[in-house]
Amino acid sequence: MNEGKAMYNLAETLYPIYRSITGEGVRETFRILKEWLGDTCTFNIYEVPTGTEVFDWTVPKEWVIRDAYIEKKPGEKILSFQDCPLCVVGYSKPVDEWVTLEELKEIVHTQPDQPDLIPYVTSYYKERYGFCMTENQKQNLKPGRYHIVVDSELKDGSLTYADVILPGETEEEILISTYSCHPTMANDNCSGIVLAAQMIKYIASLEKRKYTYRFVFGPETIGILTYLSQGGRWRTLRERVKAGFVLSCVGDDRGYAIVHSQTGNTLSDRVLMNVLKDGEPEKVKEYSFLERGSDERQYNYPGIGLGVVGFCRSKYWEFPEYHTSADDLTVISEEGLQGSFNIMKEAVDALEHNEIYTANTLGEPQMGRRGLYPTLSQKGVWDGVRVMMDVLLYADGRRDLLEISEAIHVPVRELIPVIQTLENADLIRKK
Repeated sequence: MNEGKAMYNLAETLYPIYRSITGEGVRETFRILKEWLGDTCTFNIYEVPTGTEVFDWTVPKEWVIRDAYIEKKPGEKILSFQDCPLCVVGYSKPVDEWVTLEELKEIVHTQPDQPDLIPYVTSYYKERYGFCMTENQKQNLKPGRYHIVVDSELKDGSLTYADVILPGETEEEILISTYSCHPTMANDNCSGIVLAAQMIKYIASLEKRKYTYRFVFGPETIGILTYLSQGGRWRTLRERVKAGFVLSCVGDDRGYAIVHSQTGNTLSDRVLMNVLKDGEPEKVKEYSFLERGSDERQYNYPGIGLGVVGFCRSKYWEFPEYHTSADDLTVISEEGLQGSFNIMKEAVDALEHNEIYTANTLGEPQMGRRGLYPTLSQKGVWDGVRVMMDVLLYADGRRDLLEISEAIHVPVRELIPVIQTLENADLIRKK
């Protein structure tokens, strides 16, 4: 199966939808995901009313945006929400008035260092209105009066989030989270949404699952705070989550990045680094938790402390199209999405096989009589079983498979069949 193509096609469907931290764009996105996943899983959608307290925050009013534009004279629009959804500041309150050029420039936002691009600007928690355009367009505005219109509404409504739970043999959980609030941006974060959806299909297809897998979709920051707070869910997750990943900006093909947890050595850190180093380590960038920026903040906050890491290709803030009109479908690709899927698939496979192992024999076992070693001794035959013998030597009942992998410099992906061979020969056991 070409997972990259399937994900890219889904991204093409989701990309035009105008999403914010609340509203119909998020709901439409979730309806599409639910249909796309079909009977693979139960896709749970939740609504939390405006005014609900979520830890130190409050669920804001729901924002409805119908239109926004600037015109020099009636019918002569120089900027239109219908043509470019980023032209209005997110969560703008309604306005309909004529202003001077000087007054207009006070509410227009640009990206001066990228004069041909329109920036993505929001004002979620302070009521104001505003517009966005290119710096070049702003500099070419002519003196006179301008008609500014934002046809919007801030109303008592709700915040929407969703989750999927795929039960395993134990209640111990692996968390995979992504955010669903950014409008018309492909890498940030249509890519995270479609990767999470494809991972649901993959994990649901596994015949056996040691872990229970929890997928979370919600608006960045306020959505995850809401998710954690509802019904004291954070307490359950704190007890059950063994590793977790926040998916963000995973659709381009420029490299890979990890945003480490606070300690930098959780199971999440260890498994993702093991997988990333197995490919092209020179293309992997590591960022400390001090360089965090997405929902790894909430999952790692004191008292919650899930040890989650961020997984990106080009990290948010770091790629030139970030939070601008240039983050379109040309930034992501089938190949980029496929690469991210392969990384997450290997991480899940590594977690599923990560156990503490103990060798069953005292002293080195006779491999030849088990058909695991050539019966003729000659220079070069050792190479074929060297990894197998290394695993046995390091299976001391203290190291898990990730630690063995690090010690013998062989990625977990290559050790999984070795472990299975040794288990079948009764030479090793899970502690």
